[in-house]
Amino acid sequence: MADSTEGDTDVRYLGLLVLALIALIAGLVIHSFIIGVNVTDWWKGGSVTPVDHIVTSLGISRMCAQCASTLYFFIYPIFWRNLDSLATLLIGLSCDFLCSANMWLTSLLSIVLCLKISNFHTRLFLYLRGMIAHRTVYLIGASALLSAVNSLITLLVTVTKISSGETYNKTMAYPITDCIHINYVYPVTIAVSFPLLFYCISSVLLFTSLYHHTTKMKMSSNLSISLETYYSVMKFISVTFIYNTLYFICFISCILYYYIHCVNPDRLYIVLGFLPVLHSSYLIYRTAKLRSQMSKGLQNVTDFLFQRKDTEIRENVEVVDL
Repeated sequence: MADSTEGDTDVRYLGLLVLALIALIAGLVIHSFIIGVNVTDWWKGGSVTPVDHIVTSLGISRMCAQCASTLYFFIYPIFWRNLDSLATLLIGLSCDFLCSANMWLTSLLSIVLCLKISNFHTRLFLYLRGMIAHRTVYLIGASALLSAVNSLITLLVTVTKISSGETYNKTMAYPITDCIHINYVYPVTIAVSFPLLFYCISSVLLFTSLYHHTTKMKMSSNLSISLETYYSVMKFISVTFIYNTLYFICFISCILYYYIHCVNPDRLYIVLGFLPVLHSSYLIYRTAKLRSQMSKGLQNVTDFLFQRKDTEIRENVEVVDL
């Protein structure tokens, strides 16, 4: 009976590893494409916009987060007996740091788009638009710093608990569980709530501004004005809002599941790693420069494959003629 249970566990773990590898490969391809296109464009002297800075930083953070989570997923179950609690904690905190940076950068992207596109004319709004437009790089650094501070606080809290000699109950259902991680449930939850709040405020303001603007244009007598661009931006805001909400729900669900059961929810971790891949794919689709480069790349691959196939056919025909 025990052998049957262990066999089922091995099959389940192998299936999760395959899914994690598929998500990792897809993420590396998508995120590295975004980074490569923007960096190459800057290297050639192309224009650099605040949105380009944020999207590139977002791609870097997402790629690193997926690599760290996959590494944690592979290493922790295999070598957990050789890892002390502090080393295990550091691996988990690196994943939390990168996930938090992903949330802050997504919120920063929404704020920049809100300030750039919205047609509010208040003094505070105009001041923020001018300030953020020239300080995007510093704000990206601030996002990383906030994530690092939260991880440092979490580390200090947990190390204090370890030093005090507190013990934690361990469930027998999952032998690699170490309930010491339960200490950083509260600071992580609080930390991810702030970027979500800023994101919701900026997204609602931007969507409201665009909605009122399109309504006024519809009511005007000038019917020659195209509203497709505005509808496209509103669709982008809606899709990104859905993504960010799902990401936050999945992230909090992982924390709550661990808090209640003291077990790592592997399936949720895989979903948490795959959601940014979907959003980055949508960013490529919605960004003209990235979409154009993706089309060229796919066209080159298609031409290469068909050219190779035609060459093989000709060689086979020549061999037959001989």
